[in-house]
Amino acid sequence: MTWIRVNKKIVPKGFRGITLFPFIFLSSEILKKNRVIINHEKIHIKQQKELLVVFFYIIYGIDYLIKLIKYKDKHKAYVNIIFEREAYGNQYDLEYLKKRKLFAYWRK
Repeated sequence: MTWIRVNKKIVPKGFRGITLFPFIFLSSEILKKNRVIINHEKIHIKQQKELLVVFFYIIYGIDYLIKLIKYKDKHKAYVNIIFEREAYGNQYDLEYLKKRKLFAYWRK
């Protein structure tokens, strides 16, 4: 089960949402805006479950650092993290989680 909450204090400035298993925190304007961001965050929930939460964050951090060294740009590093590539690449497909294969982020 996933819980979606609106919380301006938890969502960092400049971000639309953040996922901290099993919660999805969204800025208030996003919750009103569309379901695409919620789908993006639900993809992260699925990823976190597969990696027993803690390994998700370890891999996420390591991958971010590797991409930061590679691209020398924070935003470019962030959008190229394997988990973010899967989430951004499928966020508009609201049926994606129904057909998603296990560990799909490794396949791209």
